[in-house]
Parts: sequence; structure tokens; C-alpha cells
Amino acid sequence: MNHNTPITPRPLPLPLASRTGRPERLASADQLRALGLPAGEVAARCRPGGWQQLLPGVFLLQPGPPTSEDRLRAALLYARRTGAVPPQGPDAMITGLAALTLHRFSSAPPLTALERIDVLVPRTRRLRSTGWVRVLRAAASPEPVELTGVPVAPVARAVADAVSGLSDAETVRGLLTEAVRGGHCEPEAVVRELSRARLLGRPHVVDAVDALLAEGRSLSEERLYEMVRDFALPDPLWNVDLRLPGGPHLGGVDAYWPDQAVAVELDTRAPRQDDDALWSEYTRKREHLERLGITVVHLTPRKLREAMDQQATVVRTALMASSGRKPAAYVVVLPR
Repeated sequence: MNHNTPITPRPLPLPLASRTGRPERLASADQLRALGLPAGEVAARCRPGGWQQLLPGVFLLQPGPPTSEDRLRAALLYARRTGAVPPQGPDAMITGLAALTLHRFSSAPPLTALERIDVLVPRTRRLRSTGWVRVLRAAASPEPVELTGVPVAPVARAVADAVSGLSDAETVRGLLTEAVRGGHCEPEAVVRELSRARLLGRPHVVDAVDALLAEGRSLSEERLYEMVRDFALPDPLWNVDLRLPGGPHLGGVDAYWPDQAVAVELDTRAPRQDDDALWSEYTRKREHLERLGITVVHLTPRKLREAMDQQATVVRTALMASSGRKPAAYVVVLPR
């Protein structure tokens, strides 16, 4: 026998071997040490044809190449090693492209094609990226979702983490568009995470965000049409500008009922650096219209998607209440 001869080690201690009803494929050095396996025996088991060290302190307890699931769980085991400051909240979760693949994004590559797996950990963890694991830190960790038994970052955060490592404009645009078109989240949530990660200064990201916001507004307008149709609201004038006769432009609205002087405006603002100025503009327009006796109903894309029936009730109530109000000022309605 020489040092290349495969060994036949003694059976693993029972807790590790039968925790899931079948032999565990992975274990950390801490787990093995707790089960009484000294470092020397672990090293002996890692001879050719035996165990494999996938990452520092993380071992595959099988011969042969690791599966995609092995790599995911190994990345989490590495991120959960002892010696780090105890986290406040979730300790580690899969993020980036791997997370988007688990969220079933068609624009994300299959797990087998990923050269790197991103893991999100609290900022206080003393960990470094190593091998095929990239460690990302969060000042405030989001609440993970569990997919295939693995904790995974929510879509908006996973998109931002994926984009942080991408330079191809087409790939970035595809991920952002699918996040919205696939109904995973609203554009505002994605842009908020991109802003938090300071990615909005990259030209290829800015271009993708502009396309994303256009996509989000288009979907919101479709939902607004659907709400009016499905809940039998009176047909409004769509996408119009309001002006005082011979006077200034009052602003554009997404739907307007002239007989009731009720306007609906979709709030599709995205959190950017000029968000405060944009909100001030929204507020000034709304106050001006309401001084003229026009009721303005603001609807957000999220409310339209998650509670369309409630939003229809809000609009219907505003339309019904018009009969008890003073007549609104006459305004000119022009197509936008």
C-alpha cells in the first residue's frame, strides 16, 4: 500500500451518517471535530479515491465530482464556519446568479455552468472569498426564501448582487427585465437595491434601468386597464394632459373622468438621487389639481398587482363622492 492507495475508513459516527436517513455528503471541519474525528484522520480520508476538500474547512464525504447541490451547500457550510461574530439575523444565504437560477430565471445560467457561487452574509462576519465562492456582505440582511431546501436571497437583492459582477449590458438588461416581466418583483425594488449597491453610476446598468422602468410602467398601465375593465368602472380618458383654458399646463395623468373630475396617476417613481425633487413635483401637481376641485388617486404598481380589488374600490369611491363636491374648475383635456 502506498500514499495513493484508496483507504477504507471506519464508518462515520451515527449522527452524521443518518441525520437525513441517508449518508451525508458534506461536513464541515467543526462537525467532524465534534464527532471525534481528529484532523489526522480527516486528512487520511482525503487521499485519492476518498473524501475531498471542496473549500477551506468543508469536505465532500464521497469520491467523484460534486453535484450542483453539493456546491451550494458547501458554500453555505463555508459561510457558517465558527470563529465569526454571531450574526444578528440570517447567517448566510445564496445570492447572485445562483439564487436567480433557483428562482427559475430563464436568463440565468444553469448551476452546472456557474464558475462562482455568491453567498450573502452579515457585515460582521470575518470571511473572505475563496475558490469558487464569492462572499458578499450586507449591512442589513434581507429575509431569505427557502428554495429546494436552500436559503436564497429575494429576487431584488439577488439581481443587484448578480449585476455587481457583470459587465455585459445585454445580460444585465435580460436579468432586470425578467425580474419585472416574470412577476418576481416591482421595478422600484430592483432599482432600490441597485442604488444601495452603488451600481447606478455604471453606464450599462443605467441603460438597463431605463429599459426596466419602461417595462414596469407598461405592465402597470396594462393592469390599470384590466382593473377598469374587470371591475366595471366607467371608461376614463386615457393618458391625457390637463390645462387651464388659456393658462398653464397642469400635468399629465394616466386616467381621467371629466364628469366626476377624478384623475388616476400611477406612481412609478424609482429611488434615485433625484427622488426628493421628483416627489416634490408630484406633490405640487397633486395639490394644484386638488385646489381646482380635481380628486387625484395615486396607485402604485405593487398595489395594483397585489390588491387590485381594493384599488378598484378606492377609485369607485372617489367617483361616487364627486356628486357631493363643489363643481371643479373647467380644464382642457388633451391627448398626451
